[in-house]
Amino acid sequence: QVQLVESGGGLVQPGGSLRLPCAASGFTFGRPAMRWYRQVPGKQRELVASISSTGGTTNYADSVKGRFTISRDNANNTVYLQMNSLKPEDTAVYYCNAEWWTPMKLNTYWGQGTQVTVHS
Repeated sequence: QVQLVESGGGLVQPGGSLRLPCAASGFTFGRPAMRWYRQVPGKQRELVASISSTGGTTNYADSVKGRFTISRDNANNTVYLQMNSLKPEDTAVYYCNAEWWTPMKLNTYWGQGTQVTVHS
């Protein structure tokens, strides 16, 4: 079955960096685009970054542009989120996402999330 497993979260001071890997299994990793979302309690899940199947196209939320970088290693079935210059407002649970269409159905998969806390 499809599995997405995030790791790398933790407590970091403002201005610090973290790298979040998401290990994928159970599907052909090189086919779908991959996304990172984040969520804080009481708010909707927010799209942070996306990357195309080949890695040639990336998109970012305005709030993280210039600070976060999404990348993927299709040989090792892993997508990464490099987060630099972290701010307290980046504190959230970060989720890895994959989705694709099969006839008549959008299949959406989430990891369990990893907590990132930015605090001095």
